[in-house]
Amino acid sequence: MRILGLDPGSRVCGYGVIDARGDELTYVECGLLTAPEDRPMEQRLGELARGLREVIGELAPTVVAVEDVFSHQNPRSALALAQARGMALAVIGLAGLAVASYAPALVKKAVSGSGRADKAQVARMVQVLIGLRSLPRTDATDALAVAITHGRRQRPIAATILPAMVRP
Repeated sequence: MRILGLDPGSRVCGYGVIDARGDELTYVECGLLTAPEDRPMEQRLGELARGLREVIGELAPTVVAVEDVFSHQNPRSALALAQARGMALAVIGLAGLAVASYAPALVKKAVSGSGRADKAQVARMVQVLIGLRSLPRTDATDALAVAITHGRRQRPIAATILPAMVRP
């Protein structure tokens, strides 16, 4: 399964792609989609949508994992993030892909073991889990963390339950 992780923003959208085969997670690519800060919101979102469409077309993910909007920010920031997330969901929907959404605390817990981990801890664990030599920018690292979260949550249940149920 090829997973595209997204950390949507209204000026910068981080993306990270991994392949998941069983317990093995393999890094494919990550980066940033950017839009000029001085442009109106609709133009920035349009630019990000074009970039996301290209990423989906080139990297051919089978599923997309998106971080939920963090609700404890100021209302203006939350609205801008929600608009960026809506744009991303529209592009994903037009591509016919399934979407999984994850709360920031769940992503932190899945990657680092603690839902209260700081960005540096999460980034270091992303680096270890998929074998990166150096860390990408924060938004791309966050997107990779979302992709890893989805990959870890999709492991076959039977593989973890059956051995405990089998009695000699």
